Amino acid sequence: MNRSTRLDRRGFMKSAAAAGAAIALPTFIPAAALGRDGRPAPSNRIVMGFIGVGSQGRGNMNWFLDKEEVQVVAVCDADAAHLEQARRNVEERGGGTGCAAYADFRDLIGRGDLDAVALALPDQWHAVPAIAAARAGLDIYGEKPLARSIRESRAICEAVLRYGRVWQTGSWQRSERHFRHACELVRNGLIGQVNLVEVGLPMGKTCGQKPPQPVPEGLDWERWLGPAPWRPYCEFGSDRCHWDWRWIMDFSGGQLTDWAGHHIDIAHWGLGKEHTGPAEVEGKADYPADGLWDAPVTYQFTCRYAGGLEMRVASDDVMGFMGTKWHGENGWVYVDRERIDASDQRLLSYDVIGPNDVRLYRGPRNRDHVDNFLDCVRSRQLTITPVETACRSISVGHLGEIAMLTGRKIRWDPEKERIIGDPGASALLGRSYREPWVL
Repeated sequence: MNRSTRLDRRGFMKSAAAAGAAIALPTFIPAAALGRDGRPAPSNRIVMGFIGVGSQGRGNMNWFLDKEEVQVVAVCDADAAHLEQARRNVEERGGGTGCAAYADFRDLIGRGDLDAVALALPDQWHAVPAIAAARAGLDIYGEKPLARSIRESRAICEAVLRYGRVWQTGSWQRSERHFRHACELVRNGLIGQVNLVEVGLPMGKTCGQKPPQPVPEGLDWERWLGPAPWRPYCEFGSDRCHWDWRWIMDFSGGQLTDWAGHHIDIAHWGLGKEHTGPAEVEGKADYPADGLWDAPVTYQFTCRYAGGLEMRVASDDVMGFMGTKWHGENGWVYVDRERIDASDQRLLSYDVIGPNDVRLYRGPRNRDHVDNFLDCVRSRQLTITPVETACRSISVGHLGEIAMLTGRKIRWDPEKERIIGDPGASALLGRSYREPWVL
């Protein structure tokens, strides 16, 4: 297959997606489409680029590299050391020298030969590249949380919908059997009507002030900051600036927003609240009085939904556990990454969910989280963690953050996605961007 034929195939896939067409998912790859090593021939692989190849991004990239149907041709990072390490990793795994390295995500997105990109960037950088990738006709695997603010999250949703792209959020717990079983128990009423769900997230951290330092060689500090407010470079903690940015509110919301896309997402899945949100939110938090890390250490907030349902979210020092626990009129179900538990141990058997009961999404071939994304790139179906779901999951965390920052009860219209009667709180639905970046 020559280059023009290959590009025509990619053009067809993007045009079909934009028109709402469904491309049939093959149940096998014919021998004629395989290369000599038994892998899919290059023209039949999903060609990908990776933007952000530090710790999380590097792990994600290796996960994709394990998939025979993926061909990685480009990587991008603001740190030259990460970039070179990722490029070498791809070429060693692929046995060739065909991986390009970029400092600017726009150059990678504009290549013209990609099917999809994977994004693993600090939270302040989630929206701009995601929207640019959708506009360029690329499917996207994006890390949670969806974005740093509700306004950014909605903008990503609109771009994915407008350009007909496939989106998978890195909320991989949905692809684990015991999380799905816990949610099916709740959805099928096996603990009766649920009026309370508790969500425990990790407690925050503190760090003293650190003096400004010279920018390390190879790190483009201006590019790393991007739309976030400017500050002089200093080491945030481990791995220079590349990990502990999570506890600085210019870049993230701390453990709350880092984990809301996991355990709050699971709470919503069990409740069937994936396309709505709370009506009221109020809470309080212990913010560090000084120091470099300013995200909350201890925090708690309560969400009330239409119909009387209440969700309580708190750091594990307050909640007493990490994970999700639904309380029904006839018992409770609890789930975290290690286990599932219930007030009635008989509910733990997977056989308790019958063939005619509610069965939650398993994907076309019931495979892992990355496989689900790849299957949906080919089939044009929704993934197990589509963009609207990610938006609604993290919006609970953002609303909790706004309630705790203002110290006021937030009244929220989940249909119009606006705060009612509080202009000061409404201003926190979005964040200002540093020039030249715009949403």
